[in-house]
Formats: sequence, C-alpha cells, structure tokens
Amino acid sequence: MAEITAAMVKELREKTDAPMMECKKALSEAAGDMDKAEEILRVKLGNKASKAATRVAAEGIVGVYISADGKLGSIVEVNCETDFVAKNDDFLALVKNIAELVATKNPADVAALSALEIGGQSVESIRAALVGKIGENMTIRRFVRTEAQGKLVSYIHGGAKIGVLLDVVGGDETTAKDIAMHIAASKPKSLDASGVSADLIETERRVAIEKAKEAGKPEAMIEKIAEGTVQKFLKEVTLLGQVFVKAEDGKQTIEQLLKAKGASIPGFTLYVVGEGIEKKVTDFAAEVAAQAAAAAANK
Repeated sequence: MAEITAAMVKELREKTDAPMMECKKALSEAAGDMDKAEEILRVKLGNKASKAATRVAAEGIVGVYISADGKLGSIVEVNCETDFVAKNDDFLALVKNIAELVATKNPADVAALSALEIGGQSVESIRAALVGKIGENMTIRRFVRTEAQGKLVSYIHGGAKIGVLLDVVGGDETTAKDIAMHIAASKPKSLDASGVSADLIETERRVAIEKAKEAGKPEAMIEKIAEGTVQKFLKEVTLLGQVFVKAEDGKQTIEQLLKAKGASIPGFTLYVVGEGIEKKVTDFAAEVAAQAAAAAANK
C-alpha cells in the first residue's frame, strides 16, 4: 500500500475542507490516489467535500481589449511572482499592450505573440528587460481573441484577478454588463451542457450512484437519482442554466433573462489568475533552520 504522508493529507484537506482524519482514511482507501480519495470524500460527506481546488496559485493580472465598435476583442493572462509586481505601472502597461496586440495582430500562440513588436521592440525583449529591471519573472500564460457576432463587453474584478470577455447579440448594455459580472461571480464552466466534459459528467454520475447506494436507495431508483443529480449539476455549472445573481425572485436563470431581453450569447471567456497553476509554498522558518543546519555542518 502507498505511504500516506502528512503532505498528502494536507493537500486533500485544502481541496475539500474535509476533516484531517477523514482525508487520511480516504487516501488509505484510495491507495494514495488523490482524485479517487476526493471522490470517496464526496460520496461520504456530500457537497461539503466538493469545494473546487482552483485556488489562486500564481500572481499576475487579466487584461482585456475591446475595439471601439465592440466587434473585436481579446483577453490575456500574464503572470508574475508577487502581487506587488502585479500592481507595477510598467507591468500593467505591458499587459495592456499585449491585449491590444492579440486583438489586432491575431498571433497563433504565445511564441508568435512574443515576437510581435511594441514601439520597435519585440514583446519578448520588453518582457526580458522588465524582468531585469524588477528582478522578478513574468510569463504570458494564455490568451483568446474574439470576433463578435454581436457586441463585446467585459468585466474585471478583484484587482484584475478575474476577467470576463462576453459576446452578446441583442439586448441592452446594462443586461450585458450584468451577465459579465454574473460570470465573474458564478464561474460557469461553459455556456451550456455541450461544453462540459464527458469525464466531469461521468464523475458526477458515479458519485451520485455511490451516494445513493450508501443511503440504501432501491436499485431500481439509482439510475434515475443519478440522472437527476447530473442534470442539477449541469444547471449549476453552465451559464444558461445558472440562476442570475441579481434575479429579484431568486429563480430567473440566465437563459430566461436573455429570452426576456431578446438577447443571446454566442460565447464567453473567463480567466481567473493562477487557476490551475501549482504554486510552491515556502515555509520560511523551516528554510532558515535548514540553512543554519547546513552552515553548522560546514564548519
């Protein structure tokens, strides 16, 4: 059996908010498989253990550019090592220029973007010079360029840690802005069910089946229960299925709001800075102690 370390237990607890002992038991049952252990906890503890593990793992900002006519736009994420640098004027200017370059020049990837020029200098040379000046690494992580079917709107939140670029056909500007804000707050995974990965849906179905079995539900009802759970999940994670955050009755979905306003959404992009990036956490006290021990050993 795989050794269950304290670090593994800590990581699972951070992902799920489950009690330490429950995390240890789940890891033991899963033979150290982190994903399987998370599933086990969700079966045993329900939604309490379904907390998303998308903590901000790197610093930086999201930059957005939209043309004057609202027909062309881009959204980019540029990372740095500390929040202090994320507020630096030179860094902010670079991100702004990069976003405009993505929209106007349509680079194929980060390498092509880095070769483009700003004021006679390549993006890469400007980035490298800024790294040398500030003394902190910076990377262009990702970007999306959008040609709108309708009109583009954006929403930036939390010191540019969350950014939304939204294409809306019809409706009014206030509704479009409200929906962009909703996306930042509710973080849908896709526009509708077609954009949700089959693996994610299958995981939800499997967890629902196991929970139903543990609850002693009749075998004949289990598939129906699982399907109901999956449909509820899809409403929660798709933009059109979500309840609008500003709904006065607390029930109106985004799909219903759009219908009432005579509008539609061809697509959107949501970026959360550092999402999915693993960030090394340094224990300063332990590091100092290790350096002291090494110095003593070298005497």
